[in-house]
Amino acid sequence: MTQQRSRSTGAGRPRTAPSGWPFWRDFLSFVVTLALLGQWIVLHEIAHGRLGAFWGTMLPGLAIFGAATLLSWGAELAQLEITQALALAFLALVAVLPEYAVDMYLAWRAAKEPAYTAFAAANMTGANRLLIGVGWSVVLLVYWASSRARAIHVKPAQRLELLTLLLATGYAFCIPLKRTLSLLDTVVLGGLFVLYIRRASQGRVEEPGLAGPPERIALLPRRWRRLVTVLLFLVPAYAIFIAAEPFANGLLHNARRLGIEEFILIQWLAPLASEAPEFIVAVLFALRQNPAAGLGILVSSKVNQWTLLIGMLPLVYAISGGQPHPMMLDQRQVEEIFLTAAQSLLALVVLADLTFGLGEAVLLLSLFVVQFACPTPQIRVVLGYIYLIIAGGYLCRRGVRRAFFELFRVGWRGNPP
Repeated sequence: MTQQRSRSTGAGRPRTAPSGWPFWRDFLSFVVTLALLGQWIVLHEIAHGRLGAFWGTMLPGLAIFGAATLLSWGAELAQLEITQALALAFLALVAVLPEYAVDMYLAWRAAKEPAYTAFAAANMTGANRLLIGVGWSVVLLVYWASSRARAIHVKPAQRLELLTLLLATGYAFCIPLKRTLSLLDTVVLGGLFVLYIRRASQGRVEEPGLAGPPERIALLPRRWRRLVTVLLFLVPAYAIFIAAEPFANGLLHNARRLGIEEFILIQWLAPLASEAPEFIVAVLFALRQNPAAGLGILVSSKVNQWTLLIGMLPLVYAISGGQPHPMMLDQRQVEEIFLTAAQSLLALVVLADLTFGLGEAVLLLSLFVVQFACPTPQIRVVLGYIYLIIAGGYLCRRGVRRAFFELFRVGWRGNPP
């Protein structure tokens, strides 16, 4: 049971020895995870470019998996020092670094080669729709497969993320109307992200229910525990940074051999590779019977991508071009952003009552599969309106409508002290 951190120990750690798996299993888990991550840190410099197509994709992929596991442990331990909302927000920000790296590179190139504007928008919209259409649904499906539970109940404190997403989504509908990404978007969405992080940093610090290696680490003296917690963020962040590019390029190289359209690769395959860390972390939480934290990570990632990522694109574009010119969006990009905003609105309405059910997970996944399988202009526009119609149907329910508007009343309170 979660409880407020005790002052009597002065260390903010469990008072009793870990229960559950024996020490040797926890130790083996830690060693194997470090090996998965460490092999690529070693090979990155000595074997870069000489591993072949298969191993050049597989080994950095294993490193990303190991990094994701360490990040999940770090996020649990960080809750002994900071609020859960801030811990999950920081974890989401670290895990989404590969996606930022890819999209910032595309935006930088777009200032010199206009064709890259389409790629930057495609990568951003693909990443956002993957998070909801696949990520949210997979967390619940994995949890259901392992426990037969048919719903995830998120904590009331996560209304902070949901309200932030709601405000960002409302603004996102303006982008297709003006058909540009400009520095105004940087100010509005970047400012919204700053407000979110500031509010997430406030509130109670609660002692989480730890198990496995994090529970062992929590027993260390406070100074050493904090050092290990910091390393559990920094080392995986570095591993993700050096593994993301070869992993994504390896996937792209192998996919091109199959004759897949380049735009589709940028929109779906590259984000899938760069989103792998947060997907893996979320699934690991679901398998460990903590699906609310897994879904929370993906919600926080969505906040990151729907505010800071979009806001950074025109800023990087302006810096690269040396002038404060906006990124001009063509018709396809306008449709993609409209569809992404409509999907976000439906997801927010579904989660407004803080419950995510199996039927809703199947709904979001099914609609995503349709847009993925039929990437035509007509399907994009029609699906966008279908998302809005279904969201309107949900809002016709009195309980959902009350929960939705409750976000405005208490959303910014988060988890107050």
